[in-house]
Amino acid sequence: MDDTIRALSDSPTLWALIAGRAAASPDAPALLEGSTAAEDRRLTFGELARRAERVAAGLYGLGVRPGSRFAWQLPTRIESVVLSAALARLGAVQTPVIPIYRDREVGHIIGQTRAEFFAVPGEWRGFDFTAMARRLCAGLAEPPLLLTAYDELPDGDPAVLPGPPADGTAVRWIYWTSGTTSEPKGVLHTDRSLIAGGSCLAHALEMRADDVGSIAFPYAHIGGPDYLVMLLLYGFPALLLEQFALPGSLAAYRRHGVTMAGGSTAFYSLFLAEQRKQPPGEKLIPTLRLLSGGGAPKPPELYKEVIRELGCRLTHGYGMTEAPMITMGSPRDPEERLATTEGRPPASMEIRIVDGEVRLRGEAVCQGYTDPLLTAESFDAEGWFRTGDLGRLTDDGYLVLTGRLKDIIIRKGENISAKEIEELLYAHPGIADAAVIGLPDPERGERVCAVVEQSAGAGPLTLADITVYLREAGLATQKLPEQLETVDALPRNETLRKVLKYKLRERFAKS
Repeated sequence: MDDTIRALSDSPTLWALIAGRAAASPDAPALLEGSTAAEDRRLTFGELARRAERVAAGLYGLGVRPGSRFAWQLPTRIESVVLSAALARLGAVQTPVIPIYRDREVGHIIGQTRAEFFAVPGEWRGFDFTAMARRLCAGLAEPPLLLTAYDELPDGDPAVLPGPPADGTAVRWIYWTSGTTSEPKGVLHTDRSLIAGGSCLAHALEMRADDVGSIAFPYAHIGGPDYLVMLLLYGFPALLLEQFALPGSLAAYRRHGVTMAGGSTAFYSLFLAEQRKQPPGEKLIPTLRLLSGGGAPKPPELYKEVIRELGCRLTHGYGMTEAPMITMGSPRDPEERLATTEGRPPASMEIRIVDGEVRLRGEAVCQGYTDPLLTAESFDAEGWFRTGDLGRLTDDGYLVLTGRLKDIIIRKGENISAKEIEELLYAHPGIADAAVIGLPDPERGERVCAVVEQSAGAGPLTLADITVYLREAGLATQKLPEQLETVDALPRNETLRKVLKYKLRERFAKS
């Protein structure tokens, strides 16, 4: 780590980090955008800082002050990053909202945060965000001021601005969990917790100034600041994609020479499927050296397939909205550890296992939730955050996740890990992906149900086929699925493409 990166890592606030990188490499590219060469746009680090200050001045003219509550629901594009940076310059409390959220989630978020300002993209991808915002705010006693922030952002003279914020430990970010089974939970972060997460991620991945990253997921996701901090610390650019789709996005990856891509396990699978369509010996993205991500379990067989077929390294990690960087694999790690673990925690993150549950303490951990009751439930008496994930630490410090507390199937009093069965099923040549769920059963308490996507061209699968295969793989008899369902596609969310198991339980509970 050179002296510039070391100094930037100690930045007290996100704005100090933006200003520090702008001073260190003002002309280096920071943000790249454009699905075709004719649409290409870019912003240097110096331009990012200057434009953010002008936007901050424009917002100041609209009444945004330090501590103002500002929600924004915007796609992944240059203007979204600039607006967020401008709010960081002002010291506002910003609430990023993922664009796939609709009335139920957005109404809950606006009510929970009592937002004073709300920025939307207008009509985007066939949906009118402004109309939704007006609909939700119509009945509020103090509705937020609505802004359209897609192509145009407020502008002003930075001379009017007060000094930048100095306290990096104040809560200035509220991120939201996916809310797939209940109302979204507001997670409280500080500038320092976000800087800590992104700093550890960049260090683990051994990023370089000549890298080109990519943000193919919603920038409003907790992964957004992770990546921004990486860019600012190491001085490399990232390609921003409003909509990720293959093969459509490949032209941009190739044109900009992306060296690091990913997002989650589902992204690895999508790249792998596209590689298999290429002529023999032709690499999907010639410059790609690293796939990386987290957010969902990674079957060991998928790791092997990526290394063998995509011809790049794969480093997987473990994080969540409450702690965006918990563990991460490094390109220098042994192959076996990269395939079978989630990597190691950085020095700034403490992990301990209590009754099988992974608990955390460290600078990247959130300050709690907007709901004080949730905060009280989520931290133990010694201040350790309860993740709800099950796992173990190896003798050399790598974390192995074994499932979720709520994802353990209890069959006749025996605990069964869905993840263990899923990893075995993934290696079956006729299965493209699998999810294992527990379903109510009057005799067993729960029965084990395997829901699978079949590989292209594969013949029909039966429960008997799966039973023979899993027995040969060494799975204990009491863990064998008692029900098999085949689907065209597993239901997933639109951020990191996590499988929505609650939808599978609803669908197959009465089968």
